Amino acid sequence: MIPHRISLRPRLRRLLPLAGLALLLLLAACGGGSAPASGGDPESGSSAGHADHADHASGDLREETASADTLPKFLDAQPEQIRIVYAASAKAAELLSTMPCYCGCMESVGHKSNLNCFIHEMREDGSVIWDDHGTRCGVCLQIAAESISMMAEGKSPEEIRQTIEDMYAA
Repeated sequence: MIPHRISLRPRLRRLLPLAGLALLLLLAACGGGSAPASGGDPESGSSAGHADHADHASGDLREETASADTLPKFLDAQPEQIRIVYAASAKAAELLSTMPCYCGCMESVGHKSNLNCFIHEMREDGSVIWDDHGTRCGVCLQIAAESISMMAEGKSPEEIRQTIEDMYAA
């Protein structure tokens, strides 16, 4: 019985932070953000609270850091779970660049993928231009966290994308 416990401990240590992150993001997506709680259009895939994306499209904060290992200062006042998603997004940039976002930002602010909710550009020299859009959007955060969690479980990018589409597409 003891060897069985020992073999589960490393697995649990890896899964507990992801499970906790998923729970925190679910709670964040359900309220408490700075975006208004009304608005949105289920027909267009726009989530409640995101009707104002066009209004702040040019107002998104962007900050450059020397590398993905250095988070932007606009995250300093954010909850830890948001900082965790930003850090994880940089490490999972290839995956998130293939994931759609269903908050409406792909239409309203020109994001090409879920990655753009966190990172505007990753330069060849390793520097990163971060975007603060994800700090105001539980949908963006949840899509990234779910995608990264599934990647950690060993799912293929195709399986992950299909799951995200099944969860969010109407």
